[in-house]
Amino acid sequence: MADLSVTVDGLKLPNPFVIGSGPPGTNANVIKKAFDEGWGAVIAKTISLEADKVTNVAPRYARMRAADTREVFGWQNIELISDRSFDTWIDEFKKIKDAHPQGILIASIMEEYRRDPWIEIIERCQDAGVDAFELNFSCPHGLPERRMGAAMGEDPEILTEVCGWAMEAATIPVWAKMTPNVTHITDPGRSALAAGCNGLAAINTILSVMGVDLDTLRPMPTVEGYTVPGGYSCKAVRPIALRMVMQLATMIREEFPDASLSGIGGVETGDDAAQFILLGAHTVQVCTGVMINGYGMVKGMCDQLSAFMDKHGFASIDDFHGASLPYFTTHADLVKRQAEAKAAAKQKRAGMIEKDAQWEGDSFVEQSNRLVSNDD
Repeated sequence: MADLSVTVDGLKLPNPFVIGSGPPGTNANVIKKAFDEGWGAVIAKTISLEADKVTNVAPRYARMRAADTREVFGWQNIELISDRSFDTWIDEFKKIKDAHPQGILIASIMEEYRRDPWIEIIERCQDAGVDAFELNFSCPHGLPERRMGAAMGEDPEILTEVCGWAMEAATIPVWAKMTPNVTHITDPGRSALAAGCNGLAAINTILSVMGVDLDTLRPMPTVEGYTVPGGYSCKAVRPIALRMVMQLATMIREEFPDASLSGIGGVETGDDAAQFILLGAHTVQVCTGVMINGYGMVKGMCDQLSAFMDKHGFASIDDFHGASLPYFTTHADLVKRQAEAKAAAKQKRAGMIEKDAQWEGDSFVEQSNRLVSNDD
């Protein structure tokens, strides 16, 4: 039986499956449920000091389904960060750790571009017993008018400064969560790690418009006839997430070999997780998948990942972590490799008889030998 446990930034997880920040980690009750079901870690829904400025609307989700099976493959949300008070969260962090002292509880935090609130939120969460932080620099629609979320994370210079503030106060691991809504995700990733963050998490949702109702002519999800662009997730984003995780993992290996990486984007099976790990992720996060399939899905994912590892003879996650990264190259190199392969194949075929008219009496035995598939 394969060993699914992982140690990341000193945190010991029973498996690499992490509840991603969002509704599945929205209060103590559901977080405890996640630990009871066997998740490796839980990242709580993003919190800030001023929850009274957060007001969610409904409906706030939209889904894209396959026409034939009705399977959900795309999900959009316009949900904001937690609307529960910071003091309430501090109390619940303590209760969660009392109930699950071995559970890895990660606080996701997001604040305005001011040093003191970042310091305060980190110090108070640490005192409450959380095991790590995830800095939310990535929510595409979360209070951009306050320069929060992706509005901050898309600017490497601001990211460097804010990560520096966080690392002043943090005494536990810190991950910076990256937005995919940039041209080069390695730029903000590099800034966060250079500022001292222990690791990165990627990707958050992709800014999107799900569609337009052709009867009402209103974009979806519609709230009193209006909407805003939201974050796109679920299986449809996985190829994009895999590409960005690969790019970050490559950068990490070359420049920050001790940094960690948590992969996010359309993970619903153990095979999905294996792909992220093969491309350099140490852990994988699931958020939308839990909203569709429930907390119990972790058991199936563990079984599937274990079966994959047994198939290939991998005893631990480390045995195949990043194993697919060396197979990425440049287009020019692909051209060169293919030309060399064709030349080698042509050389191998040289002298082989392809048509009956090519047989020669003087060389008959030699030509016959060339056509033998293997020679004992």
